[in-house]
Order: sequence, then structure tokens, then C-alpha cells
Amino acid sequence: MSGSAVPSGARILVVDDEAPLAALMADILAADGHTVDIAVNGLAALAHVERHAYDLILSDLRMPELDGPGLYRELERRRPELARRIAFVTGSAQSVGMEHFLEKTGAPILYKPFRIQDLQKLVSDLLER
Repeated sequence: MSGSAVPSGARILVVDDEAPLAALMADILAADGHTVDIAVNGLAALAHVERHAYDLILSDLRMPELDGPGLYRELERRRPELARRIAFVTGSAQSVGMEHFLEKTGAPILYKPFRIQDLQKLVSDLLER
């Protein structure tokens, strides 16, 4: 990494139904000193949020059972402070509804495929907020 220090020691929840990608993200973040949990969809993420305090959530937009927008709405209702600390990781936000949702939330977006440095910068920026 470059000369700027990346904040470490955060507890991060990665929410993605693509197990290999979720595991890769968790490995990268753990190597940077973070504690990382993985949830396969928004419902599983809500169960994690009930049990643990998270500094940051990285969520896919499209998942079975409860998608990214559904997770965001539930967080707004149950844990509004976490709704302000979510970023979305997605392959595409090409539907009008999804674009409106992302505009409304103002949440950062990381597009797949991404570089490791882009993930690290997103996390660093969010943790410094």
C-alpha cells in the first residue's frame, strides 16, 4: 500500500450470495486487520446485526430472499446509524429502480469486478467518515 495508513480494527459485515467473492473480500479485509463476518443475503445480515455491532456493511445489491435495497430499508427502520455506514458492491445497477434507490441513499458503490486497492480505499474512506 501507499504511504497513507488504512484504518484497521473495524468489524465489517460482507453480505453477498457469491460465496467465493464474499470469502475473497473477507480475506482482503482481514489481512488489513479487520474482523469480518459474512452473510449470504439480507436476512442473514439482519441476524448478524442483531448479535454484533458493526462499523461497516458491504452489501451486494441483488441477492435472494432479501436484496440490498431491502436490507437497507430494514436497517433504516431498525438501526439507522448502520444505514449510514453501508456501501454496495454490484455488477450492475442498470435498472431505473436501482439507480433511483442508489441516488436516494447516497451510499457508495463499488462495481464488480474491482481491484483490491479499490475495496481498501472504499473501506478506508467509510471508516474515516
